[in-house]
Amino acid sequence: MSTTQSPIVYANGIGPDRAAVLADELGIRTMRQMLEHYPFRYVDKSSFSTVAGLTAFSGEVQIKGQITGWENVGTGRQSRLIAYFKDSTGEIELVWFKGAKWISRSLKANVPLIVYGKVSDFKGKKSIPHPEIYAPETQQSSTLEPVYSTTDKLTKKGLHSKGFGKVIYGILKTELTHIQDPLSEAFRTKHDLIGLPQALQWIHFPKSVEHLEAAKKRIKFDEFFFLQLTQLRNKIRQKTSIKGYAFDEVGQTFLNFYENHLPFELTGAQKRVVKEIRADVRTGAQMNRLVQGDVGSGKTIVALLAMLLAIDNGYQAALMAPTEILATQHYEGLRELCSAAGISIALLTGSSSAAERAFVHQSLADGSLSILIGTHALIEPTVKFANLGLAVIDEQHRFGVAQRAKLWKKNEHPPHVLVMTATPIPRTLAMSIYGDLDVSTIDELPPGRKPIQTHHLYDKNRLKLNGFMQREIAKGRQVYVVFPLIEESEKVDLKNLQDGYEQLLRDFPRPQFEIAVVHGRMNSEEKEGEMQRFSKGKANILVSTTVIEVGLNVPNASVMVIENAERFGLSQLHQLRGRVGRGSENSYCMLVSSFKLTEDAKTRLETMVRTQDGFEIAEVDMQLRGPGDMMGTRQSGQLSFKLASLTGDGALLAWTRHIVEQLLLEDPQLDRPEHQTIRDHWAALFKHQWGWNRIS
Repeated sequence: MSTTQSPIVYANGIGPDRAAVLADELGIRTMRQMLEHYPFRYVDKSSFSTVAGLTAFSGEVQIKGQITGWENVGTGRQSRLIAYFKDSTGEIELVWFKGAKWISRSLKANVPLIVYGKVSDFKGKKSIPHPEIYAPETQQSSTLEPVYSTTDKLTKKGLHSKGFGKVIYGILKTELTHIQDPLSEAFRTKHDLIGLPQALQWIHFPKSVEHLEAAKKRIKFDEFFFLQLTQLRNKIRQKTSIKGYAFDEVGQTFLNFYENHLPFELTGAQKRVVKEIRADVRTGAQMNRLVQGDVGSGKTIVALLAMLLAIDNGYQAALMAPTEILATQHYEGLRELCSAAGISIALLTGSSSAAERAFVHQSLADGSLSILIGTHALIEPTVKFANLGLAVIDEQHRFGVAQRAKLWKKNEHPPHVLVMTATPIPRTLAMSIYGDLDVSTIDELPPGRKPIQTHHLYDKNRLKLNGFMQREIAKGRQVYVVFPLIEESEKVDLKNLQDGYEQLLRDFPRPQFEIAVVHGRMNSEEKEGEMQRFSKGKANILVSTTVIEVGLNVPNASVMVIENAERFGLSQLHQLRGRVGRGSENSYCMLVSSFKLTEDAKTRLETMVRTQDGFEIAEVDMQLRGPGDMMGTRQSGQLSFKLASLTGDGALLAWTRHIVEQLLLEDPQLDRPEHQTIRDHWAALFKHQWGWNRIS
């Protein structure tokens, strides 16, 4: 928006005192920011009620009449101010509690007024507590009255919803003609968009529902348009100006592994993604590709094949995982495959010994080490690659931008970057968060995988559940039992686990059963020892409070029991379920909860029982939590749309992206005169923002 950047203190009705509170409470410091404080709902004020027609179920009403008198009732905390409000059909009390004496001084009796509020019925007597009151001549011509979010401190300064409306009305009156539209008239006509000044007028004071929808469309379009413009320009820049390494050759390392050591036939989806990666890395431009796939879809083998392409072309490859457990799991799985094919591979984590670190540092520097797997330890200053050509990042949104950049800066040229995520990303979120990436989807599971049977049980079904677990163990299978971990209540969660562990010891006594236990207060060696007991089959049950959704891979484990399942997020439940179902036998996920569930918790558990499609689960998860919280970005403002919504405006986002793609196809640098205002506005919006969403 190109409107005045004048400080809000100069707006009519504001002053130093109110301006300071606005800045502290809502971060509003300029008139522009005030105009972007959009209503969160609208009240239809096209109709009026009568006093005689009011009932306890009338809800919010609007009445024309006048105050006939005032009365102060009660003392201390029981004090309240009553105004007797009368229309032609009867009288009703308007009530204010505590500290409202100023109201009787600010409103005159026996003059026409409009009252708006919610009808209350106490012991058969109707009243309207804390109503809005205004003179008929101050009512806007719009019949849809905006309702603005505010705070207690702002309300005490007179900036309740009505107060915001008055200030914004004043700003529009004086500044509307100064607002420059970044979109030309020809552009707006082509895409059926109203002008920005008109949109701002109508979003705050719509004269009809049609006006409101047109205003919302334009403002949401702008929010999506300039984000997409940033991302797609980044994408063009990556492909044209950021030089990478050209992997021209499919050599002996790749071919030998593919023909002689591949443990299974690739699915059609895996083959497609390998081809997409191959096409990227041969161009000489840096690859930035996200590979998303459901649990068990085979992303790791695809990443290994990409690393073999790097090796064949004389480069090293690195795989960075968010946890030691996951890094170790990757290493152990890949080491078995690589050693058979004669490929050198090593692991580097925070727990690596001095000797192990020295070996890694030396073999990286002299180029004898081809693949390094690790955690954040990979980005330490002492880790120097001879020629890093490919960086694979697992579970990307757990890493910060700065951490990824450190991996990039270990080279003269940036390595190709491949990101793997087992948390499927809804299409609208992928377009927003990863809009400047190429996205590959492995949407096919290996053949022969049996669906995981998922059931929701209540605590009262404990005996049945224990019997089921005992029968599975008698077949030689193993069981996970997971308790929720909430950092703020670690002591409570540890007690939950200890109580649960002790109960399991009673229900599954030694020597018939062996139980391993893992929790957050154990050191790495203790955790590793217990998990090894389980993975080697020496323990029948693994009890844990740790987040093992990206941890163990035990094909013999057939049952996942999730205690207090209502306390887990939907994507976390899905990832936990993915720990079983890795063998050829039937597998089960048992969601145990209390009987009292919130509506969101019911939806999460019902979704888990209904489907195993990670992409469908991701869509439901985004609807429940919102995109920012889903990706862990709520606090950083990375998806801070003022009006647009990824959950509700997916079609508009896709349409906007198509328009941006066409625009950049015709004018990649926005050099044409008719696009100058777009370029200028885009530059002003993003000049202070680093490309947080770029992987490299």
